Amino acid sequence: MNKRLLVISTVLGLFLGAAVTRCLAAEEARAADGASVHMLVTVEAVHGSNVPVINREDVQVHEGRDRDKVTGWVPAQGDHAGLELVVMLDDGSNVSLGSQLEDLRQFIVAQPASTKIGVAYMQNGIAKMEQKLTSDHALAAKALRLPMGISGINGSPYFSLSDLIKHWPETTARREVILVSDGIDRYYGIGDMLDPYLAAAIEDAQRAGVVVYVIYTPGVGHYGHSYWLTYWGQLYLAQVAEETGGESYYIGFFGPPVAFTPYLDNVEHRLTNQYLLTFTAKPQKKSGLQRVKVTTEVPNAELVSADVVYVPGAQP
Repeated sequence: MNKRLLVISTVLGLFLGAAVTRCLAAEEARAADGASVHMLVTVEAVHGSNVPVINREDVQVHEGRDRDKVTGWVPAQGDHAGLELVVMLDDGSNVSLGSQLEDLRQFIVAQPASTKIGVAYMQNGIAKMEQKLTSDHALAAKALRLPMGISGINGSPYFSLSDLIKHWPETTARREVILVSDGIDRYYGIGDMLDPYLAAAIEDAQRAGVVVYVIYTPGVGHYGHSYWLTYWGQLYLAQVAEETGGESYYIGFFGPPVAFTPYLDNVEHRLTNQYLLTFTAKPQKKSGLQRVKVTTEVPNAELVSADVVYVPGAQP
C-alpha cells in the first residue's frame, strides 16, 4: 500500500513540476514578445521625510492581474539626472501672483546644472514660451513676469498644456511641468467630470511621459471668488497631477497661497527621489495607453507614477 502511494505521489510531483515549468516558459515567452516600456516613478515616504532606498527587485508592475517583468530601475541621478522642466503660468491669474514670483525665481536659480528650465505663459489656448529650455537658470528666472490679469485671456489651461506637450521634442531626459493656474476651464464652462479638454491634456501628458505638478492661484474677477468655479478648477488640477504622477498644491477655495516656497520645496524633494523604470508590457495588437500599477512592499515606501502608460503595438 505504501509503495503504491509512493508511486502516485511521484507521478503527481512530476506532473505538477511539468505544469509549473510550462507556466514559467509561457510567462517568459510572453515577456519576450512584449514591448519594452519606460516610466518615470517617484518614491515617497509614507511617514516622515526619509525616503527608503528601492532596488529593482523591490518593484512590481501589474497590468490587471498580470505581473510584468521589470528590466530596469535606475535612479535619476548622475549620468541619468537629465531633466527638462517648464514653469507654466496662467496669464489670466490675479496679479497677486506677482508676490510669488520671487519664490519661483529662487527655485529656478537653485536647480542643478543637469536641469534645463523653460518659462511659458498660458494665453489664448497656447503655451507662449517666454524662455525656451535653457541651462542658463538666471536667464530663465528673468523671463518670469506679472500675469496680464485679463479675464478670459486663457480660455482653457488644458489647451495650453496640450499645446506645450505637442511641441515638446522627444528626449531621453525627464520631462516635467510646474503649472500655476486656477484650473478653471472657461471654454468648457460646465463643472463636471466630463470635460473633454481636461481628458485630452491628461492623455497627451501620459502618452509623452510628462509629469505635471500643479499650484492653485486664483484668477481675476468673478472666477477668483466663485465657490462653484474654484471648486471644479481645483478638482481638475488635482486630477491632472494625480493621473500623470505629479502632485497638487492648494490652500482652499479662495485667495492666493501666502508663499509658493513650501510647495516648491516639496517638488524639489520629489525630483531628487525619482527613478527611470523599464518593464516588459503585455503585447498589444495596436499601440495605445494601458493601465498599470507600480507598487513595492518595502516598508514606509510608496511608488507614485502615471495611471497609464503608452505601449507600442506589435510590429506588422
